[in-house]
Amino acid sequence: MTFVSVVVNPAAAAGTGAAAADAAIAELRSGGGKVTVRQTDGPDVTAVLAAAIADQPDVLVVCGGDGMVHAALQVVAEKSVPLGVVPAGTGNDFARSLGIPLHDPAAASRLIRTGTARPLDLARVGQTWFGSVLACGFDSRVNARTNRMRWPRGRSRYTLATFAELAGFRPLDFVVEVDGVSHDLTGMFVAVGNTASYGGGMRICPDAVPDDGHLDLTLVSAVPRLEMLRMFSAVYKGTHVHHPAVRTLRGQTIRISSTTDIVAYADGEPLNALPLTITLHPAAAQVFTP
Repeated sequence: MTFVSVVVNPAAAAGTGAAAADAAIAELRSGGGKVTVRQTDGPDVTAVLAAAIADQPDVLVVCGGDGMVHAALQVVAEKSVPLGVVPAGTGNDFARSLGIPLHDPAAASRLIRTGTARPLDLARVGQTWFGSVLACGFDSRVNARTNRMRWPRGRSRYTLATFAELAGFRPLDFVVEVDGVSHDLTGMFVAVGNTASYGGGMRICPDAVPDDGHLDLTLVSAVPRLEMLRMFSAVYKGTHVHHPAVRTLRGQTIRISSTTDIVAYADGEPLNALPLTITLHPAAAQVFTP
């Protein structure tokens, strides 16, 4: 590669993003090519990424968390510019699902500098792309609560938000259409995965593979709170799918609706309220992976 454009969120993971970026940039520059660096404080990420792409780099690299990756997917989807990811966030679920080194920015950058990009599927809702998991119901409310919290860091914050949200949660009514086949659900949530995990390693759609031409769905029926907590502990291993309240489906076009006002989250970012339609786009992006 001869020209790499790097976009960095130095405030990612409570300010540790800057150190990760330094290590990543040093590794990228060791290859002798041109490396330009832009920083974003978060709110301006769309404009910064647009400027980076406008320079017509050979590779776009983002150093940050899942929010940064989500923003980057909006500018590389169905484009020829491959994406490199240096994980430097709290959850890092996109990188985790792809096997990108999570705690070694130099290794993640070496993968970009010496490797080749792989075509990956992306999903789309309206004009918004996502690469990991779309959540609606209990899990999207946990996501919203997690985003409002500033403490603790990492997986513990998501866990604490889960306990807090569960205390007052009531089952919701959904209609889930998968490739034209309708499924009624009174339950906890619906998750649609292009990759396996969200929430810092929760393998909610454990069999999801981002280049198989399908989206994986996990539907959880209404269960008592204590049973939900037991299920929560199994999600990190992906064994929750064997619970009788869990149903898994696969498809390419999914429509989710509800009689309740539910906002969906994708890649940890808020989307629109239901109803919404999700479509899979095979090989929509090129991403450096092991």
